[in-house]
Amino acid sequence: MFLHIGGDVVIPIKDVIAILDIESTTISKDTKEFLKISEEEGFIESISYDLPKSFIITEHDKKSKIYLSPISSVTLQKRAGYIEEISNV
Repeated sequence: MFLHIGGDVVIPIKDVIAILDIESTTISKDTKEFLKISEEEGFIESISYDLPKSFIITEHDKKSKIYLSPISSVTLQKRAGYIEEISNV
């Protein structure tokens, strides 16, 4: 199954490690540092020109990638949960 995270981007649900709210998590100094280093090392992909509301940490073939999404973390988590419910039917 796939998760639509904004724009024309869909990612395999099995690759998702975390879906996080950008506003509440960037209060932490550690999270800011994590995102800064990730950007410097080229792990971050912004999928929209809109302000990001969430970021999604993924891993595929032992390679990490972080997507900045204009969709809220709550909406993305609901979508992911809905996809899981469908696959269990």
